[in-house]
Amino acid sequence: MDESPDAERVLELNGTIAEESWFDDDITPAMFKDELFAGSGPITIWINSPGGDCIAASQIYSMLMDYRGDVTVKIDGIAASAASVIAMAGTKVLMAPTALMMIHNPATAAFGDHEDMQKAIEMLNEVKESIINAYEIKTGLSRAKLSHLMDAETWMNAHKAMELGFSDGVLEDEKKSAAPTESYAFSSKAVAAALMNKLVAKAKPESKPEPEPDPPAGRSVDELKAHLETIKKYM
Repeated sequence: MDESPDAERVLELNGTIAEESWFDDDITPAMFKDELFAGSGPITIWINSPGGDCIAASQIYSMLMDYRGDVTVKIDGIAASAASVIAMAGTKVLMAPTALMMIHNPATAAFGDHEDMQKAIEMLNEVKESIINAYEIKTGLSRAKLSHLMDAETWMNAHKAMELGFSDGVLEDEKKSAAPTESYAFSSKAVAAALMNKLVAKAKPESKPEPEPDPPAGRSVDELKAHLETIKKYM
């Protein structure tokens, strides 16, 4: 990897998003911040995450929005729930043809009386509105449309996500899309016709000169010449 200050760096967000790390595959805002700000210049972030803590995701989203270099997000597996929020911070968001994105309403656990339940509902409503903010900035969709998509727990493949504005394109195989060094004009019909002409020329027998026609029967050459001289006298 090029270690120059402006070299493009690659980070992987592969696992559950959490405020604190409990397992080996957890990604915390503190861990992500250390890697993100360890350099500068353009950065590519590969995401494969089922989501996790929405507050931790909000912190990572904010870090990427505040980052001065270009941020290219590439989703190779899944960007679900809170991970989809992080993806919205990309300057460009690309998805593998086999990748998925999922958005849904935030959830929590609550304990207590009806007042406690009401406070939990109000809190979830505010969390949902904050998530819609990120989706709205990226997609340009109305808040009502985004709310309905979240209510329905919407799963999107690469093309559907691009259609709705959640992503900007589909990852392609650069080896296959590389342009050739030289270009050629080619007509299969012209080549086939030229080949057929060559085959016909090879197969056609050599032609023999046609014999000269015999003079009309009953008249000699001298008679014809004499007749021609007679005609000239009247011309």
